[in-house]
Amino acid sequence: MTAVSSGTATVVGPMEDLMVGEGRAYSFQGKQIAVFRMTDGTLRATDAICPHNGGPLADGQFDLGTIVCPLHQYAFSFGDGTCRNGAVGSVTVYRVEDRDGEIVVWL
Repeated sequence: MTAVSSGTATVVGPMEDLMVGEGRAYSFQGKQIAVFRMTDGTLRATDAICPHNGGPLADGQFDLGTIVCPLHQYAFSFGDGTCRNGAVGSVTVYRVEDRDGEIVVWL
């Protein structure tokens, strides 16, 4: 089962700290969140920890639709968090946007 969070809007950091093509992990309210800035400038956010073996998803390769864990290459959909190439569980996908130069995630 996948989860898409739609909770409270929370500022996690400034946009200037996240370059195009980069992923970065943020810790907020006891959660580890990975935020990715796509090559088209849009943002995506998921859990920062791979459910398989705790890999750092913010360090993985990604494109507009998928993040790949750098440890064992499990690929997770940015759309719904499901693993596309194995039965290792899912990650939570968070709503995220650039709001006046701040990264806002709904936790």
